[in-house]
Amino acid sequence: MATITNDQDLRAAIKQLGSEQQRRLGCRFAQRVTHLSRDERVNRAIATGLSEQLAPGELEDAFKAAKAYAIKTYTDCGKDTDWMAQADHFVAAAAAAALTPDEQMAEKQNRAWKAAVQARMAVSCAMMEDESASEIDEARHQYGLANEFLG
Repeated sequence: MATITNDQDLRAAIKQLGSEQQRRLGCRFAQRVTHLSRDERVNRAIATGLSEQLAPGELEDAFKAAKAYAIKTYTDCGKDTDWMAQADHFVAAAAAAALTPDEQMAEKQNRAWKAAVQARMAVSCAMMEDESASEIDEARHQYGLANEFLG
């Protein structure tokens, strides 16, 4: 497989993944930004999504926890300029994207890509407060994660 070095390569590679692989890779993208999360339930949801050994209902519970927190924090986005609160929201949105059940996925959606974009949004928000945060670096890290995952 060719090395992923840009978004077009990333999208093409993850388009070929099955739903379980999309979930695990999407959770890896979300895991990279957990330092921006303020909610332990979201972090646990991501850890659950990374697991290969799951009890019945664990994925659904993890999705519900991440989605509920993303919905709760969405109402705060745009109210003020608490950029770290918005970053927190996008971490939850990345987790929820990665954990979305099959029956809730639109035909052309991809969990891993959606999680990647939401994770980048978290970093973009953090950039407003933290000069060391970089969207470009985050994309490169995602390419590396995908290369490792697919390799």
